[in-house]
Amino acid sequence: MKSFTVSSSPIITGIITTLCLVLAGSLITSLFLQFSSISENSMPYFTYTVNGISLLVGGFWAGKKGGQKGWYFGGLTGATYFLVIVLIGYLAFDVAPMLNSLIYLAFSFVVGATGGIVGVNMAKK
Repeated sequence: MKSFTVSSSPIITGIITTLCLVLAGSLITSLFLQFSSISENSMPYFTYTVNGISLLVGGFWAGKKGGQKGWYFGGLTGATYFLVIVLIGYLAFDVAPMLNSLIYLAFSFVVGATGGIVGVNMAKK
């Protein structure tokens, strides 16, 4: 009997993992903000934390699935996630990419690559 696999590509696996974790983290963050006394001024900190952890885990799974070149698969997962977010922002909210977007691209690549490096080292040899 064949097992069901979503994709054979480590990058797609990492992107799907990252997007699922971002959705779950956003739900938890919104519930936390709704039912606690924390103000919306702290929202950027929650957003960056949820995205950072999600990118780290997505890069981890991409590196683990790739089995080698974890920085490559994790970094491309982070960069692809960044491009998806910029595309959604541009098409849905008419927010044009700015120069500081390059900083976010670098951040996404580095965090994803770090997760990928750890994922390769945790993979079964």
